[in-house]
Amino acid sequence: MDGLDGLIERLLEGRKSRGKRIQLAESEIRQLCVTAKEVFLRQPILLELEAPVNVCGDIHGQFPDLLRLFEYGGFPPHANYLFLGDYVDRGKQSIETICLLLAYKIKYPDNFFLLRGNHECASINRIYGFYDECKRRFSVRWGENDRGVSYTFGADKVTEFLKKHDLDLICRAHQVVEDGYEFFAERQLVTIFSAPNYCGEFNNAGALMSVDASLLCSFQILKPWKGKTAHLE
Repeated sequence: MDGLDGLIERLLEGRKSRGKRIQLAESEIRQLCVTAKEVFLRQPILLELEAPVNVCGDIHGQFPDLLRLFEYGGFPPHANYLFLGDYVDRGKQSIETICLLLAYKIKYPDNFFLLRGNHECASINRIYGFYDECKRRFSVRWGENDRGVSYTFGADKVTEFLKKHDLDLICRAHQVVEDGYEFFAERQLVTIFSAPNYCGEFNNAGALMSVDASLLCSFQILKPWKGKTAHLE
């Protein structure tokens, strides 16, 4: 994609001023989406990744916190990443967030991976803010999509699934947890949430899970912003 490096460089200017809006041309975003789609279609639905890799949960348009994650975990291609979905909605800069993620996916397709969350869906975006953000900043034509149903599960099903597929751990996102990560089912499942102070209401921490070459998992915690100072542990 022509101009990809320049687009990434402009988006990274957000590091200089927290919350600064980065205005991209509508044509750039369309080309970004088309090119990213081609990359996604070339890769399998089931990803089999090798460690080391950093695993991140929900971002929800909190672009400054996405940049903090990269500052702490390492900017691509110096670190490999797997994001678990829910990139847009609720936060104020969903456009910058999804554009930077797609740009990195295009530039580093074998080191940067994005899963689809329930907020990567047009009907959900109409309700939770991404559609309105796009309308405010661009002209929008929107397609409808029906929302599916949710499921609950217990520890027994976690154990059953892991045994059936010969796995050790399930990593999921999609749920606010106070400390940024939380284990379930005797540490067989971990929930990762990477948007600190979610919606400005929860005062939760965010987390990044690093998996090293020996498959040892560790967590880096992003504390909520206090004034203009970023807090990392």
